[in-house]
Formats: sequence, structure tokens, C-alpha cells
Amino acid sequence: MPDAPAPGTVRPGGRTARVREAVLRAAGDALAADGFDALDLAEIAHRAGVGKTTVYRRWGTPGALAADLLADMAEQSLRRADTGSLDGDLGANARLVVKTLTDPRQGRLFTALIAASLCDEQAAQALHRFYEVRVEEWSGCVRDAIARGELPTGTDPHAVVAAVSAPLYYALLNQGRALTEADADAAARAAATAARAGVWAPSPE
Repeated sequence: MPDAPAPGTVRPGGRTARVREAVLRAAGDALAADGFDALDLAEIAHRAGVGKTTVYRRWGTPGALAADLLADMAEQSLRRADTGSLDGDLGANARLVVKTLTDPRQGRLFTALIAASLCDEQAAQALHRFYEVRVEEWSGCVRDAIARGELPTGTDPHAVVAAVSAPLYYALLNQGRALTEADADAAARAAATAARAGVWAPSPE
């Protein structure tokens, strides 16, 4: 007998889909406004206009609700850019990260979800999966660059994409600094330069 799905992971249809959409929207609003500690399932049900028992039965815990929100965000995220050059693609990726993190709602939401991942295992696993999905989506930019001869054969696509966003998250979370498009351009340029230098390619024998 197959394992039962984790709370909030079944892809519903019809009315159930509308309930899920309303609850996830309410959860996102609550997280952005008040953080994970204030994520109360009964309050989310009230905000979403659905029955409290429905929310408890479907999600069960704030961590499961946060995890489903992250899964939905991964599914709804924009596809990778395809500008025809490594610099163009990585620049588009960096600017998307900055745009998201500086958005009044999305920036606070991501900060809350990152905080949730530090104290809730379900949220942590969902956050890891979110970034796996997004890095894999954008890794096609690096594979295309390798095929065009812009990067050394064997360059690790995931490492390059991660190197674009890492300094941006560091500036936001560790330094508390407001991000700008100049930060995005600098992060993309640094990652592209390092990739061309073979930083993430196999060392020659």
C-alpha cells in the first residue's frame, strides 16, 4: 500500500482547488505581515472564509501549511530566461531575485519562510525543495552556455546558478541591506566571470 501523501500535497480540483488557493493566499498574507510565529490555522481559516475543520484536516500544522505554500510558489514561479548569452541569462536571474526580495509582500514572505525553515522541519524540507526546483529551472541557462562554448565542459550548472543568488541573500539576510539592480548586475557578473574561469569545472588531470 503506498504511503499517504503529506498534508497539503495533493493537487486538488474544483471547489477543493478554490479552497486551497484561498487558504494559501491568506497564509501568505499572514506570513508577510506577522511572520511564522503568528501563523494560526484557525485565523487562516477565518481570513480565507473557509471552515476551520477543513484547514485542520487538510494541513494540520502551520509547518505543513507553509510547506504547501512553498510548493505552490515553486509551481507558479516564472520560467528561466533565454536571451542567447550567459551574461544575459544570469543577469535576468539576478534581477528576478532582487525584484522578488525587494517586493513589499514577497520580500517579507520569503524572509518569514526562511525563518520558518529554521524551526520547523516540514518548512525546511519544503524550502530546500523550492530552491532545488528553481535552481534546476535556471540551470538550463548554464547548459546552453556550455553548448555554445561560452563555458568549460563539465561546468556545474547548479553551482553557477546558486552563485548568482547567494550574495543577494547574504546582503539581505546577513547585512540587512536594501538590494538594488546594481547588486543584481554585480552578482551576475561575478558568477559569469568565475564560471568562465573554470571555478565550477573539473580540474585538469
